[in-house]
Amino acid sequence: MDGNRRYAKKQKLMDGTGHRVGFVALMSMLKYCYELGVRYVTIYAFSIDNFKRQREEVQSLMDLMHEKIEGLIKEESIVNRYGVKVHFIGNLKLLSEPVRLAAVRAMVATANNSRGVLSICVAYTSTDEIVHAVQESCEEKWNEISILHASGAGYDLDKFGENENEERESVVKLTDIERHMYMAVAHDPDILIRTSGETRLSNFLMWQSAYCCLYSPSVLWSEIGFRHFVWAILNFQCNRLYLERKKKQS
Repeated sequence: MDGNRRYAKKQKLMDGTGHRVGFVALMSMLKYCYELGVRYVTIYAFSIDNFKRQREEVQSLMDLMHEKIEGLIKEESIVNRYGVKVHFIGNLKLLSEPVRLAAVRAMVATANNSRGVLSICVAYTSTDEIVHAVQESCEEKWNEISILHASGAGYDLDKFGENENEERESVVKLTDIERHMYMAVAHDPDILIRTSGETRLSNFLMWQSAYCCLYSPSVLWSEIGFRHFVWAILNFQCNRLYLERKKKQS
């Protein structure tokens, strides 16, 4: 959701107004998704790198986030109207306590919704997600090995790696790392939309986006509309067979 600050400057609006306009655009895009049967939607709401912005702007964004998260809990909210379960993805410990507690309440309140999944990435970067997954996987395996050793049935770590030519099953597998990813709650994306004409992923879903279709309309996020959404779908449909073939070849 790139370009909210530039939109405010372009329209000569007060500081922070661009983010509120961007939220309205988000609600419209979510409605298009749910009306057309898109079950999994992931949004990049706040990067870990955004904490480096000026303190006043970060606090303003936290206040706006808190307000809008509380709105998700209401019965008439868009996620409850469409039966969507909400997940907050990222290093939530970095969030202010009011925002973190509101996020937990929203996840609990929508836990029984089953017609769609909305993943909201806050205090998130892809590199942080990968490091977290590797750490969790290693810790899990170490605990398993320690229990097996205590029972006398574990890995023989004294001999582990003794013969470099001997084929040996990896202790930590790819599936272990993927299981501990923050984004394990959702499927890998088919389409990634980055507004403002930017083609960089900016540390977003780098692990999951190897075979997705990147769409980069030149409009700012606050200006995005239904025609851009439709064009993203058509662009994906034109490239779907190619992407699926590449995925099978990997």
